[in-house]
Amino acid sequence: MSLDVAIGLRLGAFALEAAFTAGGGITALFGRSGSGKTSLINAVAGLVRPQAGRVVADGRVLFDAATGIDVPAHRRRIGYVFQEGRLFPHLSVRQNLLYGRWFAPRGERRGDLDEVIQLLGIGHLLERRPAGLSGGEKQRVAIGRALLASPRLLLMDEPLASLDAERKAEILPYIERLRDGLRLPIVYVSHSLEEVARLASTLVHVADGRVVASGPVASVLPRLALPGLDDRREAGGMLSGRIVEHDERFALTRVAHAAGRLSLPYLELPPGTSVRLRVRARDVSLAVRPPEGLSIRNVLPARIVAMNDDGPGAVDVQLEVAGDELLARITREAATDLGLEPGKPVWALLKTIAAEGAGPLPLP
Repeated sequence: MSLDVAIGLRLGAFALEAAFTAGGGITALFGRSGSGKTSLINAVAGLVRPQAGRVVADGRVLFDAATGIDVPAHRRRIGYVFQEGRLFPHLSVRQNLLYGRWFAPRGERRGDLDEVIQLLGIGHLLERRPAGLSGGEKQRVAIGRALLASPRLLLMDEPLASLDAERKAEILPYIERLRDGLRLPIVYVSHSLEEVARLASTLVHVADGRVVASGPVASVLPRLALPGLDDRREAGGMLSGRIVEHDERFALTRVAHAAGRLSLPYLELPPGTSVRLRVRARDVSLAVRPPEGLSIRNVLPARIVAMNDDGPGAVDVQLEVAGDELLARITREAATDLGLEPGKPVWALLKTIAAEGAGPLPLP
């Protein structure tokens, strides 16, 4: 399924003029709070009416300002998971799940209650009321209710924003199951680079009501416009590899990358798993000759693609590493002393690889 969105929407003083295309897997709408991400998916869902533009899902026109087409929200066959579960407090978990089933036409229902329960690991919760659930459990039930409506597309509006780190870690694997198991297109709103790096195949960067970049997440992430980040320190890039072994003696996981082997804190994933790892720009140092005698374990050959000023004393260096892209943030003095310039071969020293941003690669 494909989703094509190009809309113009004004809400008070805020103007949204944005366009993007989403295919299979997870398409992440990323940007700081107030950038227009939620307004954008609300227009897709039919919860707000744009003043201009079109929304087309799998060839079906859901909205067209020029021709007056505006399919009601309940007929768009779109599931929506909000920041809070929004479960009915007087119904049990089972009853909340079955409520979603009412919205699926009998001839178009996919999956059944037992499959969704197993997928989300909520079988032990069925007789409870929402008041007796944790935040992560509520979100899993909310996802199940949306799935049982047999949607053609699932929208998720920062579903982990209200959860603490432990609850987020609990629910992320279930979202990966949705991505890889159901093959259901998902548009996922987030201002967390960790979530985007782990889950998404496509990244759409939204800032001030505009789409400023879009494309494969591994290509867009290193090029994010830094003023659009809530925390400039989070900018970085990604590496793709495969787990080859676990070193129990040192509690490390060894990952094979096309440019060399990497060592990182132990990952609860079996050998052979393909993974995508995020590396922050602030955790990348550069050398112009092969380094020796370092405590830094991860050193990969790279090539400088571009260099951009980052304030009065810093430079962002874009790197190509055997097909992957990284970003290094170094001082202007270091860049000058090392004679760095586009096209020059260097060695990237990775001080920290964000294990919390690691996860199985999305299936093609």
